[in-house]
Amino acid sequence: MPEPAARQAKHSNTNALIRMLSLADRLIERVEKFILGGSVLFLTGLLTLHVLGRQLLDSGVTGQVELTQFSLVIMTFAGLGYAVRRARHIAMSAFYDQLRGWPRKALLVCICITSGTLMLFLAWHAWAYVDSIRAMNRTSSALSIPLWIPYLIAPIGFVLATIQYWLTALRNLTSDKLYRSFTELERYDEVPVDDSNQE
Repeated sequence: MPEPAARQAKHSNTNALIRMLSLADRLIERVEKFILGGSVLFLTGLLTLHVLGRQLLDSGVTGQVELTQFSLVIMTFAGLGYAVRRARHIAMSAFYDQLRGWPRKALLVCICITSGTLMLFLAWHAWAYVDSIRAMNRTSSALSIPLWIPYLIAPIGFVLATIQYWLTALRNLTSDKLYRSFTELERYDEVPVDDSNQE
């Protein structure tokens, strides 16, 4: 096979892989949005009903504190993957911002692979914690909800963050451009400089 044809076939295979991963990524994003949006709406409705019940009927929603805690846990860990997908996570980038070209991309890939590995490590320990809670049959005090059910979101959230970090690394390895996440290009250099205050 001639060299240009081989390069074109490789490029076509890479594009097909990226399209397939993009489709899976969009499906996961919809699930995350549904969970996050549902949790926010549930928490808003719960607190509204609780306040109205206390004011009008002198009786709030039974188990309101537990349900609020569970909702916050679900929002926190379901939001992990979403934050990485949108590159909204905390980043200490003083050294990274000084780099340009391939050293910057190499460092970004290294950061993504390392961060993804750390998320997977945390997912493993979170799963061990959830499994120990399930084995002990621990339940919430007011509603007797098995605690492993709401806490199961912790290892799932860490795994989703792992996937997003590794997808970002893959995207940067297969593209000439620099990506902050699987779908978002690096845009730090596009911040406009205001010259009006300079003399």
